[in-house]
Amino acid sequence: MEKAQEWFNYGIELAKEFGPKLITALLIYVIGSWVIKKIIVSIKKLMAKSKYDESLQRFLLDLTTWALKIFLIILVISRLGVDVTTFAAVIAAAGLAVGLALQGSLSNFAGGVLIMIFKPYKIGDTIDAQGVIGTVKEIEIFTTKLITPGNKLAIIPNGTMANGNIINFTAEGKMRVDLTIGIGYDEDIKKAKEVLLQVLVTNPQVLKDPSPSVNVSNLGDSSVDLAVRPYCTPENYWDVYFETLENCKIALDNAGIEIPYPHAVEIQKEG
Repeated sequence: MEKAQEWFNYGIELAKEFGPKLITALLIYVIGSWVIKKIIVSIKKLMAKSKYDESLQRFLLDLTTWALKIFLIILVISRLGVDVTTFAAVIAAAGLAVGLALQGSLSNFAGGVLIMIFKPYKIGDTIDAQGVIGTVKEIEIFTTKLITPGNKLAIIPNGTMANGNIINFTAEGKMRVDLTIGIGYDEDIKKAKEVLLQVLVTNPQVLKDPSPSVNVSNLGDSSVDLAVRPYCTPENYWDVYFETLENCKIALDNAGIEIPYPHAVEIQKEG
């Protein structure tokens, strides 16, 4: 009983000494978290009114959120009685060790900053990067998220994005659809070009400037290959691609122009 009484008294002393500090620290954390949310909402509204680029908005909001949370944690720890200068020294040492272990993450952060500065792409752009073609969904602090044509989410580190080759299909607002259609050697090339060009100019999604074109691109083993090149806006790319392919086949059939294909040869044995 005496031992239990000693532990009870010791607990009471600890509660008297650290209880107020702990309660104050919890209050600081709760109120600080609420204030941070309000600050972020206010910054978001201010950016929306100022018409900031959407990619830059998200990046700066993420960065500001992390900075405010770290500041809040330091305040809470200092209220608990931990020496902030000692804590800062420990954080600096730990940061150096973590930095060496997470060099890739730091390079991804630097890559994100470079992307925000030079803006090789923005949210909504269709790009080809690191062997992945997709529409930019988000540009975060460490990664860029793309939605592929197959509706898959591709997450690519910003370090590789900043240091790799990027093809931005949306930047100029126009894309060229590359199709190759073969006709037989006995067919009239000029007539075939006229038929295919008519398919292009009658499609409302095909742009007039640059104008579509049809030219001989190759003399193959069994066909004369025609390069069919319509231009369209990025959002209409796949519609123009599939419609042009189908309508060219129908138009050539109606004009009596053959598209070569392998013919099966039937061999009959004498009975």
